[in-house]
Amino acid sequence: MIDAHFHIWRLDRGDYGWLTPALGPIHRDVGLADWRAVSAPCGVQGGVLVQAAPTEAETAFLLHEAAQVPEVLGVVGWVDLLAPDAPARIEALARQPKLKGLRPMLQDIADADWILQGALRPALAAMARCGLVFDALVQPRHLPRILRLAERHPDLRIVVDHGAKPAIPGDAAGWAAWTAGLQALADETAAFCKLSGLWTEAATGAPVDVLERHAHWLLQCFGPQRCLWGSDWPVLDLAGRYDAWLAAAQQWVAPADQAAVFDATARLAYGL
Repeated sequence: MIDAHFHIWRLDRGDYGWLTPALGPIHRDVGLADWRAVSAPCGVQGGVLVQAAPTEAETAFLLHEAAQVPEVLGVVGWVDLLAPDAPARIEALARQPKLKGLRPMLQDIADADWILQGALRPALAAMARCGLVFDALVQPRHLPRILRLAERHPDLRIVVDHGAKPAIPGDAAGWAAWTAGLQALADETAAFCKLSGLWTEAATGAPVDVLERHAHWLLQCFGPQRCLWGSDWPVLDLAGRYDAWLAAAQQWVAPADQAAVFDATARLAYGL
């Protein structure tokens, strides 16, 4: 099994602006050994390590750590996509064998249209040329923009993180907007979607069962060949346990689809 989305961080690096003491149980150093301590007993044999800070120093840190642990199969980093030399930076990073993708932290950018500005086109074209995945850390408001992005860059492989972070349980209007946005991506593009990060979108203390409707819909919308499981650990710790989230996801995924959702689709999406 592959965990297609997890993090590590070291607080003294100082570039995790969102990671404050108010986040209690996750405001601590976490390393690859800590991830293996929770993932390995669940049968997880490999994972994709994803950036948590919008700096190129973060990318270098993750690649350095990943190089020492064979269970890290790939890294999704960050680069300044607006830098004048962004294409050259991207091409240099792409020569690192474990660098599989890049992720601008779109959820933290006030302008939902930021990703559509023309100045980003050279960097996005370089990503596509180098075979790097665009990890879309988005909310439902971004989905029409991601659809336009996919239309502009048909060779850019897109993976939507955390099911686009719907409000859970949310209201009827929110459900309609979320499902319509993702259905359009599923129908009109080759985008993938992660079954991850949903528990922390629910109310504090909510049981994992409240995610079932959303999880089933994601699996139906994208199908097992384009839906991949991730833990979003240690952010997951704000909501519940690693083993509980994995067990719930395994219950919701049909037996015939488990080899894809928990392994093969991650390999396909990220070229692992």
